[in-house]
Amino acid sequence: MLLRQATRADTAELWRVRYAVTENTLTPGRISDAELHAYLEDHGRGWVVELEPGRLAGFAIGDARDGHIWAMFVDPPLHGKGHGRQLHDVMVAWLFEQGHARLDLGTQPDSRAEAFYRRAGWRPTGEGLDAHGDRRFELLKKDWNPHA
Repeated sequence: MLLRQATRADTAELWRVRYAVTENTLTPGRISDAELHAYLEDHGRGWVVELEPGRLAGFAIGDARDGHIWAMFVDPPLHGKGHGRQLHDVMVAWLFEQGHARLDLGTQPDSRAEAFYRRAGWRPTGEGLDAHGDRRFELLKKDWNPHA
């Protein structure tokens, strides 16, 4: 298993994992390869957990411009093995290193992802649901404990 930076060569596997999830689903085609590549190469950075060459367990992408978690997904059969936490921690650390004091994300209410983020120290912003029906969360640098 290898935790490494994502590249455009990972595109097919990123989409495979993204469309495999059963919560926080995405309609195929709503986000283009070009938009994905912009987040990987221009707006931020992504990471993958690679089980073997060409086979990903999951991925995370953070936006360096504003500290937004753009995506974080683990292949459902591999939930609970620590891949998500590895991805989360490397992404959060990198975003804080970019100078952000606050990170944000949105996720489906009452989902496994919401529970995961709460355990990792994220707190609801209190803004209610956004236009996509997601609950908004924030993580403040001063409150983050990567060893929690």
